[in-house]
Amino acid sequence: MKVIISEIPEEGLELELTEKISSDESIAIVSPVKASLRIDKKGSEVIITGTAKGTVELQCSRCLKIFGVDIDSMINVVYHPASEINKEEHYELKSDELDTGFYKNDILDTEDLLKEQLVLSVPMKPLCSEGCKGLCPKCGVDLNMTQCSCAASEIDSRLAVLKQLLGKKNKT
Repeated sequence: MKVIISEIPEEGLELELTEKISSDESIAIVSPVKASLRIDKKGSEVIITGTAKGTVELQCSRCLKIFGVDIDSMINVVYHPASEINKEEHYELKSDELDTGFYKNDILDTEDLLKEQLVLSVPMKPLCSEGCKGLCPKCGVDLNMTQCSCAASEIDSRLAVLKQLLGKKNKT
């Protein structure tokens, strides 16, 4: 949905949205995103608060399986006109400006906002389950499905010297 900034009433807007957001290389959104947004305007600033919920497909960082996870994101973003940063050659965001966005041509696209908020809410290390055992580093078998016969006590050759030091310490 496109929101025209100049048409936002003085008392603000309350929006209930259900949008099908296209997936891209950064995230696979597999369900329509439901959002409840409050949009207020103060001068040229647009303040958006609310929530967004959707289901995304992620890859487990241990076993590499694709799985779906429900994302519930809180939204609190302040938008400024893009012309504000065009005046400066280099614009660096400060820590208190990290929830800042920019709009062009008096239009704010809620699809971009919702996609951005879902991407920001994705866990840094997605896991299909807390107990995921991952893949065997030797043979690559999925340890959630089967037990491999690889020797578990092998020591990384780069750390073998440390084991020798431990052996000397135990003898004294």
